[in-house]
Amino acid sequence: MGKRDWSWAFLGILALIIRYFAIQNPEATDEIYSRRFFPGIRNVIDLTLGNLPFPSVYLFMALVFFVLGMFILNFKRKVGWKSRSFFTFRSLANGVGALVFFFLVLWGFNYQRTPIFQQLGLKPKALNLEQLESEILITQRLVEQYRGRVTADTTPITQILDYPDLERLVRSNMSENLSVLGLNFTGKPRTKQFPPPGFMRKMGILGIYFPFTGESYIDPTLHPLEQPFTVAHEMAHSYGVTDEGEANFIAWVICTNSDDPLLRYSGHLRLLLYQMRDYYRMAPDEYKAWVKNISPGIRNDLNSIREASEAIQPFSLELSRRSNDIFLKSQGVKAGVNSYQQLPMLAFSWRKRMNLKD
Repeated sequence: MGKRDWSWAFLGILALIIRYFAIQNPEATDEIYSRRFFPGIRNVIDLTLGNLPFPSVYLFMALVFFVLGMFILNFKRKVGWKSRSFFTFRSLANGVGALVFFFLVLWGFNYQRTPIFQQLGLKPKALNLEQLESEILITQRLVEQYRGRVTADTTPITQILDYPDLERLVRSNMSENLSVLGLNFTGKPRTKQFPPPGFMRKMGILGIYFPFTGESYIDPTLHPLEQPFTVAHEMAHSYGVTDEGEANFIAWVICTNSDDPLLRYSGHLRLLLYQMRDYYRMAPDEYKAWVKNISPGIRNDLNSIREASEAIQPFSLELSRRSNDIFLKSQGVKAGVNSYQQLPMLAFSWRKRMNLKD
């Protein structure tokens, strides 16, 4: 890069200009980027970085430190505050431009695609109390049914498959069951554990998709019963699903259509947790009466998940929530972090469409 080269800054601006037009034309964005260009990126990453035995985000971090080192070295060579100030400004502009360019090209334009629920013809609406009570009873029956297939013991489930086996199981189910949704996703994305254990949860994160390497990561300390659903959720992001509620919905459909009882139990259990939260908010007295009827095994699992969640507290949950909310809204997700809570509405709409009652 020459002394007065602003290439990455201009590429970043160009990417933002394309994003502006993409926002105005979601169907074209879906057709040109999400269905043609992005699948190529997905497959290249899966055949290269996806085969590494460690999180490829470490390579990204090494590159960042290398670039910073080169900046410091060149900064010291500059003479005079004007020269150093101009060099710093140009380097910062190029650095930000490169991040914006690669974020949008490698994944970010998916934010401007046609929403998945619209592609599926779903019309999610807030549930009234009667609908929620009906839905939570359906989910309760399914949770009890599939827990019984995982184990007849009522003690909390704290051990499942080794993580490599679990990741392969979820990934195979993603490729097998995406046809249920009628979506044309391709690739075999990875969701790796991110060491050190507990670090991500300290940051207020259970799982994350990292666009610059095309991999997603979960915290190794995540409760075993939460891992199958979370891995499926992050893999949905890997396929270009940007909305958190839609990623939850796809993870739920994939898990609950699996032939594996563990995945089915994990999927239905996550939906139950969201429904319980809504039920308590809408009708606390009725909720307290209902919760007494939960079977001992499920109750023990829920308590175990709660205890695992409380064991590692984030440094600042509010800071993590606010920063995530700002990011999501800046990308066009109007609901922000509240999009996570859309699963009960999407599940209800899906069950109604597919006529699923048990």
